[in-house]
Amino acid sequence: MMTLMLPLLMMRHRRIPRMKWKDECTVNGKRWIEQVSHAQDGMSAERFMHSMIGYHSMFEGSLCSMIMVQGVKHRVVNIGIGTKQVQVEPKGTSVSAYIESQAHKLTPLEMGIINQDSDDATRLRRFCMILALKQAYVKAIGHANGFDYARLEFNVPEEVAMGDSYPLTGWEFRIWKTRLAVARRDQIVHEEYECVCAFFRGTTNSKFIFYDSPDDLNKWVQFINIDQMVKVIPKLTA
Repeated sequence: MMTLMLPLLMMRHRRIPRMKWKDECTVNGKRWIEQVSHAQDGMSAERFMHSMIGYHSMFEGSLCSMIMVQGVKHRVVNIGIGTKQVQVEPKGTSVSAYIESQAHKLTPLEMGIINQDSDDATRLRRFCMILALKQAYVKAIGHANGFDYARLEFNVPEEVAMGDSYPLTGWEFRIWKTRLAVARRDQIVHEEYECVCAFFRGTTNSKFIFYDSPDDLNKWVQFINIDQMVKVIPKLTA
């Protein structure tokens, strides 16, 4: 439910009334928002072509996410977000056993990168980052959930992305961490997520951008809590 409301919140912040935009979808499930009545609003044809808003939303654990970009339709739909909570599944499983259980999603090179360090926390974060990268890319290209992750290879230290042994040129991957403090009955539980945005820019190479500084991340990522969301719900259909 929260993820369904995020596009409404975004358009509310852009001060575009609900009656003046429509939510569209491609045949493979890629979504974009198109403004209507542009002729009556005095928007030129060129500006209208570049006003399309591609977006992708998802949720995992306590984190609901949406990523968006504005431009021409055939470009903006190529965007996806991937999030992976930094925890083992099921609870109580050792990090080694958990990663081994997910080995079918990884290449030998990725397994080697993950296991370069003996520290369990570092290995788990590396594993979650690689899975978030794969998830973001798969969602950006509009493939179904059954996509074989082993077809993709992300050499994060060398900043190289491969698909079916060919370079994934033209892609930009933005990588960051999200930390939440979540109320669970009478306790505050801390959660951490590896997050990735994948967007096709059409360049001659792929680019990895790491956001380690909160100041840099806050320039393009906005966080809101559920209390803020509930407060604005009555205004979202206006």
